[in-house]
Amino acid sequence: MKKMKGLRFVVTGMIIALSIVGALVGVKLLQFGAMGEAAAQMVMPAEPVNAIGVREVLWQPRVRSVGTVKAKQGTMVSTEVEGVVREIRFEAGSMVQAGDVLAQLDADVEKTQLRVAEAAAELARSTFKRSKDLIGKRNISQADYDEAKINVRQTRAQVDNIQALIEKKTIRAPFAGKLGIRRISIGQFLQKGSPIVSLQAQDPVFVDFSVPQQRLGELSQGLDVAVSSDAYPQQSFKGTITAINPNIDPATRNVRIQATLANADGRLRSGMFVEVELILARTEKRLVIPETAVQHAPFGDSVFVVEEDKEGKGTGAEGKKPLVVRQQFVRLGGRQGDFVEVTQGVEVGEQVASTGVFKLRPGMRVVIDNTLAPDFKFAPTPDNT
Repeated sequence: MKKMKGLRFVVTGMIIALSIVGALVGVKLLQFGAMGEAAAQMVMPAEPVNAIGVREVLWQPRVRSVGTVKAKQGTMVSTEVEGVVREIRFEAGSMVQAGDVLAQLDADVEKTQLRVAEAAAELARSTFKRSKDLIGKRNISQADYDEAKINVRQTRAQVDNIQALIEKKTIRAPFAGKLGIRRISIGQFLQKGSPIVSLQAQDPVFVDFSVPQQRLGELSQGLDVAVSSDAYPQQSFKGTITAINPNIDPATRNVRIQATLANADGRLRSGMFVEVELILARTEKRLVIPETAVQHAPFGDSVFVVEEDKEGKGTGAEGKKPLVVRQQFVRLGGRQGDFVEVTQGVEVGEQVASTGVFKLRPGMRVVIDNTLAPDFKFAPTPDNT
């Protein structure tokens, strides 16, 4: 009997415990169900975005190429005669004018030879003067007179030759420009043609580049070019076409073009690699958007078009339908300033997110807020920072 009573107590306890656990589980299930329904009805707050309309503008086509900067005048100053360096009269990297003395070679031997030649020339002149008097009196032959006359010319030529040699011992700047690194030292013996220093005239400079022969009909002297370099990423250099090669390169089918650019500050250096934009003398209607509106990816370029929610879920500001973004793949063309040409994918008047596209996802709710929107320009002038 005692065992039966104990078993009843155990069974009764288990029934009570299971009832309590079942009640608790039921309450929790009801709570989770309510939370799920609330989550399903919850709407994420709209993401504020800057937006701008796709617009049609008169676009001036540009042809892109790469080129090389060349000095209008540039050379490696070298010796025309051999000799020992006695003086160096320039500093590396300095500016010089045409005719400035750069170096002086030893000319002692030549100066001695010059004095001997001048004495011989003086004697020849005196002899010729006497011969001239004697020929009038027929005291010398015509042959002796002619010999005296020729001797004057020969001695004078010898003097001029030595003077020219001495002059070549003085090395001068052939034109105004900027000097490079010095290549000589005092006391160094230089052979004929030995390099002294590089000299480059830096203002103006040439930029040589090539464009495909298909563009030949659009080319003419005087067209504007814009040149940029990775050395000065925020600066553009303006110039004009001054020469077009009359022939086409048979290997590349390109035509060679030369532009001239002012370079008063000397930023463009001979041999520098640059990017060139040739601005054609015509305009076309093109669709443009800010370049910051484009999301670049390996599978293609895209923009986020801002439009009303087609499913009409909820209401936006002032009772209007909420706005969402739709990812649209586009095909891009040329670039100009802050804008890029769109050749396919969008239409005039469509609103696209202009900044912060990396944080957007297709179907995301957004609200347009252009309070802090950038001022996009075709010819931006950023601060020189």
